[in-house]
Amino acid sequence: MRLIAVITAAALAALGAIASAADAEAAESYAIDPQHSNIAFLVDHQGFSRMLGQFQEFSGTFVLDKEAVENSSVNVTIMTASVDTDYGDRDEHLRSPDFFNAAEFPDMTFVSREVHKTGDNTAQIVGDLTLLGTTKSVTLEASFYAEGQDQFSDAYRAGFSARGTVKRSDFGMNYGIPAVGDEIALMIEIEGIRQ
Repeated sequence: MRLIAVITAAALAALGAIASAADAEAAESYAIDPQHSNIAFLVDHQGFSRMLGQFQEFSGTFVLDKEAVENSSVNVTIMTASVDTDYGDRDEHLRSPDFFNAAEFPDMTFVSREVHKTGDNTAQIVGDLTLLGTTKSVTLEASFYAEGQDQFSDAYRAGFSARGTVKRSDFGMNYGIPAVGDEIALMIEIEGIRQ
């Protein structure tokens, strides 16, 4: 009986190891490809228009688990000095202490905490956005595009989009409100290379 118990325990341990290995294989890690990704925003200008801006420099990774979406994750670092609205004087102002204060806070980060599947190809990503030394919870609505072999290289790629809104005043960025909008619309397009 003791021998049977030992064999049974060993078999269960082996099955557990196999299951863990399968889970590890299901979750795939990707490095964000900045050449095929965009992190952009829209902000209201006195009600007359919405200004489009983007960040030219960022890096990060995401983990994609198609079998258990809740095990997926995103981690992104954005260089605030790379803000670009296609107008040099405004961009310099945006880098100043009135807005991003890029000299003191060169990085803005987003680290996911939870991912919830909402449809066949959609999910809600809940994470911590840190800007100007303040961290707030932000929710993004994400849509998965596709994964597969790059037709021009050996890379294996996956991509998704995400949308959300933040209030810049939540991070202490109050300059110009309400003439310059408080609510910022986020538009994120991400493509990654499997590692």
